[in-house]
Amino acid sequence: MKKRFKLTDLDCANCAAKMEAAIKKIDGVNDATVSFMAQKMTVDADDQRFDQIMQEVVAVCKKVEPDCIIHI
Repeated sequence: MKKRFKLTDLDCANCAAKMEAAIKKIDGVNDATVSFMAQKMTVDADDQRFDQIMQEVVAVCKKVEPDCIIHI
């Protein structure tokens, strides 16, 4: 399943790159992109575990950018 999410308060392109790299390491994630310019994130992950994977994605993103809000 591939879904796109709006981001708020993503402060820099470097943080976006770190978030993207961390998300790609999560088990069950096929691909991920985080766009600083568009303030959007796309996650392609296993359908059966998508909600659980998204919880991990949010946790990983909070470590990199605590102020960033992912609109799920």
